[in-house]
Amino acid sequence: MMRRIAVLTSGGDSQGMNTAVRAVAKTAMTKGIDVFGIKRGYKGMLEDQIFEMSPLSVSGIADQGGTILLSARLPEFKDPAVRAVAADNLKKRGIDGLVVIGGDGSFHGAHYLYEEHGIKTIGIPGTIDNDVAGTDYTIGYDTALNIILDAISRIKDTAISHERTYLLEVMGRNCGDLALYSAIAGGASGVLIPEVENSIDDIAEVIKYRRSEGKLYDIIVVAEGVGNVMEIQKELAKKVDTSIRVTILGHVQRGGAPTAFDRILATRLGVKAVELLVEGKGGLMVGLQSEKVTTHPLSYAWENYHTKTSFNDYAIANMLSL
Repeated sequence: MMRRIAVLTSGGDSQGMNTAVRAVAKTAMTKGIDVFGIKRGYKGMLEDQIFEMSPLSVSGIADQGGTILLSARLPEFKDPAVRAVAADNLKKRGIDGLVVIGGDGSFHGAHYLYEEHGIKTIGIPGTIDNDVAGTDYTIGYDTALNIILDAISRIKDTAISHERTYLLEVMGRNCGDLALYSAIAGGASGVLIPEVENSIDDIAEVIKYRRSEGKLYDIIVVAEGVGNVMEIQKELAKKVDTSIRVTILGHVQRGGAPTAFDRILATRLGVKAVELLVEGKGGLMVGLQSEKVTTHPLSYAWENYHTKTSFNDYAIANMLSL
């Protein structure tokens, strides 16, 4: 019987992590399970930054961005000896299960804790990049997408006023979902994503065509994984006769209150994570696929991730840019 569980957030923060922590804690407490929070992810587990949570610990956090448990990276967790020390810190408190909220890197740690030390672990995908296999959406992606849309709307006003081309860099090292879908929803003039070999010449031709049609501005959304946006600006400037500016959104994409979609997603996945632990299951991740909460082995997150981007949607984005 599951008596004590812990929860941590790891890797880059994303909006809705707090909502997920709240769902995990409240669901467990309702079932009579003691809940422990681990500060600073695996670093905190290693350094024994583990504390017992109460209902007050998660009161009023559903609408807060960031993570109350804090987050840190610990490359040393790749070392089995380091993982053994961290696992012992859980076991000495009688903690039977662990919920890890983060991306596939965080899931790797959870996978090894389960395989090597028998700690029942459940992963909840929390990352704005939407780059985890086994779920259609990751927690924070929808909120970040809406932040980018707001930025596109604001930049468009200035772009039109000064008849400029703007390169808007957004997050997405390996996954271009934020760039692609913000370009479609925001009416951008083009998009560059890491899943597709990008041509500066193609973008230049789009800009030339738009100007020949009397359009006064261009907004090209660039995923950070494509390459150095400043170099892209320099190359593009050689091919078009228009003022080109660069705007890098950076970490503003991670902040702020989560959208309703992210709060509901985080809640559903948090509740399911605890239910799986109560059933005695571990080594799993939860996700949302075709509007249903699903489960997969933790390793599914990275073993099956090739690309989630729809190339049909990429074609639509290019068609709409003209």
